[in-house]
Amino acid sequence: MLVKTYSAAVIGLEATTITIEVNLTKGVMFHLSGLADTAVRESYDRICAALPNVGYKAPTASLTINLSPADMKKEGSGFDLPMAVGILGADGSIAPERLKDYMLIGELGLDGKIKPVRAVLPIAIRARKEKFKGLIVPKDNVREAAVVNNLEVYGMDNLSDVIMFLNGRTDGYEPMVVDTRKEFYERQYSYDLDFADVKGQEAVKRALEVAAAGSHNIILIGPPGSGKSMMAKRLPSILPPLSLAESLETTQIHSVAGKLAGNVSLISQRPFRSPHHTVSQVAMTGGTNKAMPGEVSLAHNGILFLDELPEFSKQTLEVLRQPLEDRKITISRASYSVEYPCSFMFVASMNPCPCGYYGDPTHRCVCTPGQIQRYMSRISGPLLDRIDLHCEVPVVPFKDLSQMKPGEPSSAIRERVIRARNIQTERFRSSPQSGGQRGAIHCNAQMTERMIHQFAEPDAASLDMLRMAMEKLKLSARAYSRILKVARTIADLAGSEKVQAMHIAEAIGYRNLDRGDWAERGI
Repeated sequence: MLVKTYSAAVIGLEATTITIEVNLTKGVMFHLSGLADTAVRESYDRICAALPNVGYKAPTASLTINLSPADMKKEGSGFDLPMAVGILGADGSIAPERLKDYMLIGELGLDGKIKPVRAVLPIAIRARKEKFKGLIVPKDNVREAAVVNNLEVYGMDNLSDVIMFLNGRTDGYEPMVVDTRKEFYERQYSYDLDFADVKGQEAVKRALEVAAAGSHNIILIGPPGSGKSMMAKRLPSILPPLSLAESLETTQIHSVAGKLAGNVSLISQRPFRSPHHTVSQVAMTGGTNKAMPGEVSLAHNGILFLDELPEFSKQTLEVLRQPLEDRKITISRASYSVEYPCSFMFVASMNPCPCGYYGDPTHRCVCTPGQIQRYMSRISGPLLDRIDLHCEVPVVPFKDLSQMKPGEPSSAIRERVIRARNIQTERFRSSPQSGGQRGAIHCNAQMTERMIHQFAEPDAASLDMLRMAMEKLKLSARAYSRILKVARTIADLAGSEKVQAMHIAEAIGYRNLDRGDWAERGI
C-alpha cells in the first residue's frame, strides 16, 4: 500500500515541502531514497524501537520510503514523525484520508516521545503557503509555530497522541492560539540593564546616543574598568523597538539556528550578540557542513558586540568587512549556497595598549612602542573604515562613582533616539534612492555617497571647519563621509533640518583613531 505524508526541509531561511512516499509490500527489505543524510537514515531504527513502546508493531514487510524531491539534500531528525506516520498509514494503523491535510515535523525518542527540532517557524510559514489545514509539531515547538496565523498548529507530546488525532479522535486536542501582538508589545521594553546605573561618562553616553540614533558602528577605547562593556551591554535599551516585521524576520533566523527558548513565540527585543574572542571565522559568518546562520546573522536587526577587539583573530575580523558593507552574507559550500540577512549595529571595545593603561593618568603604562604598534595594527584600516564613531572612555573619577544620584534613564534617551529615527524614516521614504540592490535605506549610517550630498551637504562655514580639521588633526580622507553621516544624525537629534558647523564639530570629535597621534601607533 502506498501512503504519502508531508514535511519540509529548510535551506537558508526558506522551507521547501517534502513529500514522504511510503510503500509497503511483501518481503523483508528496507529502502530509503531521496538524498538523506545520516540522521535521516537512522530514523528507521528509532521508529522501529518507538512503535512497540506505544503499542504498535514494527513493520515486517518490505518497506520503501522516498523523500521527494529526490535531488534535494534532507538533513536532521525532524523527518522521524512523518516517516513513522507514513509507515503506520501504509500498514493500516492510521486512516490515510487525513494525512493530506497536515504537515508533520518532529524527532522520535525510543519511548515514542516527540522531541523538539529547529527551524519550525519557516516550516509553519511554508505550511500556510501550501494551504495545509494544520501543522503537527513537538509540544516544545508549538508556541514558535503558532505565530503563523490562518494555520492550525498542534503540539504533540507522544507518537500515540498523533496516531489518535489522525484517526479522528480529536477530543482534547486543540490548536495552539498565541496572541502574538500582546506578547510582542508586553516584552518590548522589559530590559534588565539601564543607563541609570552608569555613573558619570556623560560624553561616552552622548556618543552612544548618537550611534543609536543613526545606527552607526562605534568603537570604545579605554583602560580596564572604565565601563566600556557595561555601557555597551546597555545599548539595546536605548534603541528603537523592533517592528512586528523585523521581529518575525529575526525570529526566523533564531528558529533556523535552534536558538529559541520553548516559551518564546516572537523575539520582541533587538538581539545582542557578544561572541568570545576565540570565536572561529565559520562561527562568525555561519555555514559548516550544514547551512546554519552565524553570529553576524543572529545579530540581524540588533547589535554585534566584540569585546577586546584586538584579541580576535585577524581572519575572523576581516570576514566582517563584507557583511558590514552589504548587510547580507552569502555562504557558499560544495553542497549548498545560502544567503542570510545581517543588518546589525557593530559595537567594539578595546584597550589602548596591551597592558591597558596607555595615557591613563592614574596607572603607568609598561608597554614598549613596538608592542603598542603591533597591538593596534591587529585592526586593519579597511575594518576601521567601516566604524563611524571612535570614542575614548576615561576612568570614572571617584566623585562620580560615589554619588548616589542615578544617571539619566534609558527610557529618556530612547525617546530622543526614536524621534531622530522617525525623522530619518520620513526622509528616506520619499527619496527615490532609498532602494536598490542593498535594499531600503532606513537610517543615516546606510546612506550612499549620493544621498550624503543630498541630505548632509555642509554649508561653507562647516566645510571650512572640516577642511581645517582634516589638515590639522591629520584625519584620513576616508573619514570625510563618516563625519558627514554622523553630523547628519547629530542634526536630527537636535531637530535641525540643515547640517551646521556645531554638528560637524561634534562629529569630528568622534574620529579619535584617525588622528595623527593614534595613526602613528599602527592604525
